[in-house]
Amino acid sequence: MTAAFSLEGRTALVTGANTGIGQAIALAMAGAGAQVICAGRRSSSETVARAGDQAEDLILDLSNPMAAAGVFAEREVDILVNNAGIIRRDDAVDFAERDWDEVIDVNLKALFFTSQAFARSAMTRGARGKIVNIASLLSFQGGIRVPSYAASKHGVAGLTKALCNEWAEHGITVNAIAPGYIATSNTEALRNDPSRNEAILARIPAGRWGAPSDIAGTAVFLAAPASDYVNGAVLNVDGGWLAR
Repeated sequence: MTAAFSLEGRTALVTGANTGIGQAIALAMAGAGAQVICAGRRSSSETVARAGDQAEDLILDLSNPMAAAGVFAEREVDILVNNAGIIRRDDAVDFAERDWDEVIDVNLKALFFTSQAFARSAMTRGARGKIVNIASLLSFQGGIRVPSYAASKHGVAGLTKALCNEWAEHGITVNAIAPGYIATSNTEALRNDPSRNEAILARIPAGRWGAPSDIAGTAVFLAAPASDYVNGAVLNVDGGWLAR
């Protein structure tokens, strides 16, 4: 079964690879044999250093949703991981238009147009491809004080299915991972709030916050030949949160 999970000879581009979930995915894909382009609005030098000659750094600021439009014309990429994302918190009644637009631009609009550019390149080359989107538990739930984030992640789930329907015939699979509560910078505010932290842990059957590495294996699976017949799926990796 080793070959079914190997990424040897493949090139992957991972957005938001400088830290957290994106860094863990980039390192796991390098460990599975892929050459990894570590993309982010800030340098992914730490990730690249840890991956060695399996990785390269690429500055890509997806606050401009079209930032990746030319990336795939210059590189032959087999795997795209749309991980980059931001979050803003405020009561819905007070939520600012700027915060709404910034979250939707990075989390949803950039994801679509980056995927579009990837798919166009793959189709032009007659190549197969794998897209792995990072969704969220808030692709299924509404959350509290994060209306734009919830909207964007519901959109990620919908786009995953829509793009699967159009691109499967071209040999491109499109799937998503919905991480549970993972210890990253995006969840720092929750972990630092004693009452919210306690309530969250009380619901997770695994009894702990997830680590970025908990997501990495699922990403490798969805990028590898083992998942060739998995398409349009949104896989929750959440320690059992949605089961409770």
